[in-house]
Amino acid sequence: MSRPVRRVNARMRHWIWPAVLGVAAATLSVSSPAGADAERSGLPEAIDTILGDPRMEGGTASVVVADAASGDVLYQHLPSGRLMPASNTKLLTSTAAMEQLGPDYRFTTDVLTDGKRRGTTLSGNLYLRGTGDPTTLAEDYGRLAGKVADSGVRKVSGRLVADDTRFDDRRIGDTWAGDDEFAYYAAQISPLSVAPDTDYDTGTVIVEASPGAKAGDRPKVSVTPKTDYVDVENTAKTVPAGGEDTLTVEREHGTNTITATGNVPVGGDATKEWITVWEPTGYAAAIFHDALKAHGVRVSGPTKAGTATPKGARRLASHDSMPLKELMIPFMKLSNNMHAENLTKTMGYEATGRPGSWPDGLAAIGGYLKTAGVDPGKLRHVDGSGLSRKNNAPADQLTKLLLSAKGEPWYADWYKSLPVACDPDKFVGGTLRTRMCGTPAALNVRAKTGSLTGASALSGYVKDAGGRELVFSIILNNYMPSSVKALEDAIVVTLAKSTEDRAVLVRPRSERAAEASGDLECSWRKPARC
Repeated sequence: MSRPVRRVNARMRHWIWPAVLGVAAATLSVSSPAGADAERSGLPEAIDTILGDPRMEGGTASVVVADAASGDVLYQHLPSGRLMPASNTKLLTSTAAMEQLGPDYRFTTDVLTDGKRRGTTLSGNLYLRGTGDPTTLAEDYGRLAGKVADSGVRKVSGRLVADDTRFDDRRIGDTWAGDDEFAYYAAQISPLSVAPDTDYDTGTVIVEASPGAKAGDRPKVSVTPKTDYVDVENTAKTVPAGGEDTLTVEREHGTNTITATGNVPVGGDATKEWITVWEPTGYAAAIFHDALKAHGVRVSGPTKAGTATPKGARRLASHDSMPLKELMIPFMKLSNNMHAENLTKTMGYEATGRPGSWPDGLAAIGGYLKTAGVDPGKLRHVDGSGLSRKNNAPADQLTKLLLSAKGEPWYADWYKSLPVACDPDKFVGGTLRTRMCGTPAALNVRAKTGSLTGASALSGYVKDAGGRELVFSIILNNYMPSSVKALEDAIVVTLAKSTEDRAVLVRPRSERAAEASGDLECSWRKPARC
């Protein structure tokens, strides 16, 4: 059994940004007027009490609660205050993708050639062309290679060319942290990449290090998928049983050299890390090249990346991704940053015909938001995932989006992708699978989580004790504790326990209890993602 990953607190190494709303932080306990029915029920007072928790001292909150049927606002606190939404940014990306691309949209990975067959020899190049599929596995490239072999080709006289021209060559988002370079949630973006397993963390390899048989042995290190695209430098040591476990796995900046350092005791647990590669296009090409070799197809020339497939090239093999409505499940349940960015660039490509880019993709998302009643001018939107700390959004705009989505023909598929509180299935409960258990919110709440250092968010849907559906958006920023998710949970459980006529205040768990329960964003955790 693998022990918890050492990068569980990777997000905690960022600087906490100062409050950007001036005197807003000093007025945390002051709320805007809510509907008369809500005031009679005591709901504003209940939520104000939760927001007055000492953990939010000096912090800032933007919170809105609305009736899902009527749209009536039942509670609002600094509703237009622009704060860092973290992964709540994915609400914008996912709804826009469902509208702009459609629930049945699929990514295609093709193998093409501009050469001619002479017996078993293909005279010319072999092109591997990607369109942005973030779910392509090594076995998918293996099946593509098998189709090439089944066509009778045994030798390619030219090169293997990796065509990644569907997107521009900008690999990382605006102001992504440099110290996240090898973290699995900050992989480089390319239309050609590889996911190592069915969590679909594209652009990563899984590195597993186990203690040696006796003290003094090197730990055993393996890489999945098996590839020579990365090199492992193992200077770690196995120490006697009971010794301190200091084993660390990282990747050197700007290289594909993965280092294993430190000590692991005899009989200790394995360390399992998801590590990004440098330049995912080359990674995909290397995996495909190895698959060709395994199927008896030899490529004579060296691999080349970044060149477009010639017009008129004929297709030898093709792989289609799952439809977007199914891809939404790993994307939203596990808060997959790379899915968000690939979809953003894909929307840019589909809207303009130019290589997919963040500017074009964000413009396409903004166009959809206008039709959903959201004002893009009230947002600062710089990436698709929320990984950038430059993103800003107010709770009232996210609430408008959630209300608008209910009227869309794709709503049921999109709603299904939202994490469900306390459902233990990773692909149902997702990043909410350990939260609000033992409360009326369990298996009731569907919502998107969000976490950066000093920024936390939760937005979605909940039914109150009378069966009325409510929409809520909670964005908390500039707090000092490691987490304020207990406050988010308390607000939502209060909604779930209350009725239209009577609010039932649920106080947040103590800071000690929250820390003891591992109160962190599940999407930053590996290997189990909670």
